[in-house]
Amino acid sequence: MNIKKIIAIASAKGGVGKSTITALSALSLSNDFNIGILDADIYGPNQHIIFNIDNLKPEIVQKDSKKYLKPLVSNNIKIASMGSILDNDKAAVWRGPMLSGAIKQLIHSTDWGNLDLLIVDMPPGTGDAYLTVAGELDLDGVILVTTPNRLAINDTIKSIHTFNKLNVPILGFIENMNFPSIATEDIFLDKNIERITQIPFDENIYNMSITNTQNLSDEIKFFLTNIINA
Repeated sequence: MNIKKIIAIASAKGGVGKSTITALSALSLSNDFNIGILDADIYGPNQHIIFNIDNLKPEIVQKDSKKYLKPLVSNNIKIASMGSILDNDKAAVWRGPMLSGAIKQLIHSTDWGNLDLLIVDMPPGTGDAYLTVAGELDLDGVILVTTPNRLAINDTIKSIHTFNKLNVPILGFIENMNFPSIATEDIFLDKNIERITQIPFDENIYNMSITNTQNLSDEIKFFLTNIINA
């Protein structure tokens, strides 16, 4: 793999919008950079649905006598997801070792080519997937996602402790307003972790029409462009 930078989008809490923020981040950069998405949520992959490629299967290509998955491409973004490999109506009912093996396969058996940035869409929790991704990829950092909900904030703090133990730099957090809401108090996670931006509630995002929402991700684009160019 010739990948310039690798970051993860994460939160221990499910349903806070990690996959949506991953997609928005990739879209904001895809006209100017070579971008890839690794959907590391094996039990509940979403990127193939968000980008409306759930009816496509990746090709198998052979390079140097080894077989690789050719990532699917949407909006100039290369996407590798277990959701594109398994049948749409099948669930991955696997124990931890099989989960880790699937993530490793997506990492090492995908023909990514040259990328400026690979964004890893992390699953909820702080278990095997975190350990596998941190162990197999040299992450340049992680962006956390949370909603104003107290439970989401509490679980996101668990992610902070996990990534600190794994020695993965925390680049900042994004507050995702995934429901219409009145103004909320500023979220405090850690004095050393900056808030990158707040994503307001948007019906296009809610309905997964994310190609109509690039204007919501200007601050994300600026932040990630600086990471790529650093």
